[in-house]
Amino acid sequence: MKQIPAFRLFALFATIAIVGCSNPADDVAKAEVTEATEETPNATSTATQGANAKTFVLGGDSTIHFLGSKAVGGEQPGGFKTFVGQLNVVDGKLAAEGSKIVIDMNATWSQAGDRLTNHLKNEDFFDVPNFPTSTFAATRIESEGEGQRVTGNLTLHGVTKSISFPAAVDVSDDNVSLQAEFAINRFDFGIEFPGQADNLIRKEVVMTLNVKATPGEAEFNTVAQ
Repeated sequence: MKQIPAFRLFALFATIAIVGCSNPADDVAKAEVTEATEETPNATSTATQGANAKTFVLGGDSTIHFLGSKAVGGEQPGGFKTFVGQLNVVDGKLAAEGSKIVIDMNATWSQAGDRLTNHLKNEDFFDVPNFPTSTFAATRIESEGEGQRVTGNLTLHGVTKSISFPAAVDVSDDNVSLQAEFAINRFDFGIEFPGQADNLIRKEVVMTLNVKATPGEAEFNTVAQ
């Protein structure tokens, strides 16, 4: 029986592994990313101070998760433990003005443990010592089918881009919730660490937002700057 050389076996197994590790970003909406746009007026504008306006602050049961993946090696779930945000409502609808989230990047976590978490915080990825916070400030919210399309300026890794993604939004007198799942390209924000040759890290990262807010105002100064 003719034997297959070892290097060919390795190449075969590597090919099988790559084909077998699907990209989770293929199953979600892709965020539209463009150059940053001018932000809407902040929450002190007359629109958000009128009789039909109300401010809601994100609660502790809100979550922001991300999911990275490798061509070989599978998925890498993680997220952010600490963030502060508020959602403004005008005439019973979510408004862009003043709706904002600030993330404490030092509160990054990874399901894989401390080693990967610390790597995510260093200069290969988020570079937390130089960029301790990330911010999303809404600039436009529009109806789209049965849901909403949320557009805003995302500042991540010191780079600001406008991103747009679909979301499910529910507004009541005492609660506002927003749920969204979409993929961004980390290269758009200057995060270009490729990984090792045998476990290349994909450019696409899936973001999952599940935020819930109740009446109140956010204290953004509690997040490290």
